[in-house]
Amino acid sequence: MAKFIYRMQNILNLKLKLEEQEKTAFAMAAARLNQEEAKLEELFEKKERLEAEYKECMSKVDIPSLKMLSSGRDKVDSDIKSQKINVSLAQKNLDVARVRLEEAITERKIQEKLREKAFEEFKVELAAAESKEVDQLVSYNFSVKEDEVKE
Repeated sequence: MAKFIYRMQNILNLKLKLEEQEKTAFAMAAARLNQEEAKLEELFEKKERLEAEYKECMSKVDIPSLKMLSSGRDKVDSDIKSQKINVSLAQKNLDVARVRLEEAITERKIQEKLREKAFEEFKVELAAAESKEVDQLVSYNFSVKEDEVKE
């Protein structure tokens, strides 16, 4: 039996490698987004702690501590704004990575469909060749028997 050789196998292999690279890039972008969101959550928790301390100092009327906590709270607010920008950027990077991954998957699937189609054509051609061989063999056997009968 003849062996099936897909003439564009190297392209399919390339598409598989590209898909793996895009999967890795997507995973890294997702991890980066998770890190940025965790940092933002930490900043919100820090802000809550500072506000609780601020309220506690308000009841004691501790002016130096109030000033320090107020400036600390302002710094955390600034950090939160900055971190929200980082989260937004990480989300955009994740979206871009998702689109690129989807494109890579689509390209790989197209190549796999082409390979399947080529394999089906190969099977049809192989079946036709086998059928032709069988017909030739039957014709040969029939002609040999006719020659034997004539003799």
